[in-house]
Amino acid sequence: MEQNKEMTVQQSLALISETMNNCRKAILRNNAKGFFLWGVLLTVFSLVVYLLWHVSGNPVWNLLWFAMPLIGYPLAALLYKKNDVVPQSEVGRLLGQIWAVFAVFSLSLSALAVFVVPMNITLIIVILLGVAECVSGVVLKNWPLGILGAVAAALLKSEAQLLLFTVGGVLLAVTGLIVKSQYR
Repeated sequence: MEQNKEMTVQQSLALISETMNNCRKAILRNNAKGFFLWGVLLTVFSLVVYLLWHVSGNPVWNLLWFAMPLIGYPLAALLYKKNDVVPQSEVGRLLGQIWAVFAVFSLSLSALAVFVVPMNITLIIVILLGVAECVSGVVLKNWPLGILGAVAAALLKSEAQLLLFTVGGVLLAVTGLIVKSQYR
């Protein structure tokens, strides 16, 4: 015998809320690897560029930053191959757009700084990184991520600004570990 059971408004809202929370958790679980990967890469590249620039006195070593996406994107593709399939959601789409805007602005400003108008690109990219991480934390309702992003953006008082990328990288890696531990 077939039962025709209609949901109450409360049951319907609870189901929608549960579905959204499960999707958000799956997105966080999958993105933990990315935060960790890009945090480690950012830390390594910032230290290498800083040390080479410091030792040689030549800022041309900043061009090494363009190698980071060449190494990072193939590694990210390998990492994400084994991820859970997450249905496309507004939250996932929004996160992708936030980080795509960060990448486009960072690469565009870097190219401008190298080829057109000399500027303190390190300061600008650190601010963009902090804002992108903070906004991601707000979108995901993950306060450790949002707070770490705000901290990264607030650390701009240091004289060795290039080392802020190291701090940013460590913050991203720590964020990945926090997210992974929260959403196993």
